[in-house]
Amino acid sequence: RNRSALGKLTSLARLQAMRHLDYQRTIIAYHGCDESLVTRVLKTGETLEPSENDYDWLGTGIYFWEFGPDRAIAWAHELKKRLRVKKPSVLGAVIQLGNCFDLLDTRCTAMLQAAHRNYVCVAPKPFPANEKFMHRLDCDVINYGLPWLTKLFGIKFQTVRGVFQEGTPVFEDSDIRETSRIQIAVRDPSCILGYFKPRWIK
Repeated sequence: RNRSALGKLTSLARLQAMRHLDYQRTIIAYHGCDESLVTRVLKTGETLEPSENDYDWLGTGIYFWEFGPDRAIAWAHELKKRLRVKKPSVLGAVIQLGNCFDLLDTRCTAMLQAAHRNYVCVAPKPFPANEKFMHRLDCDVINYGLPWLTKLFGIKFQTVRGVFQEGTPVFEDSDIRETSRIQIAVRDPSCILGYFKPRWIK
């Protein structure tokens, strides 16, 4: 079953797929949250809890906006509207991507396609569905696929990275969207090297 599920992943592609996925790259990213959480993390060393919603589009993980402080504070204000935070704030983080399942990398999207082919053979039906901002199918496939790939290749993915086009076109007939974003889901908290509070957050 595993052999048939790999499909387009030829022997060469499989070898190449596992090379250079340990990203020697450090990024600055931002987490929208309540001011009280920012204080606890910076003063007491409290750790962030991973999000485990069944609609999280990059699967289970601690979510950050890559180089997106404005998006993070906007999200914190959205959480306030939903009565989930009292005082919107932003927590900055320095993240080493490590073994990154990067959905902007065609090696990773090929592996995700293979994981999905196996998923449809073993997952209970009916499968969850994606509906607007509720990415239940994507979440389920990623949460299934990453451990499956770990068993196949012996590599544990520490972070997941993806781009999501969102919002209206920036001008007529444009394919560029107003509020597109790159997000990181950190599955291994050791990839978070440290936290900080942006100066412009009062």
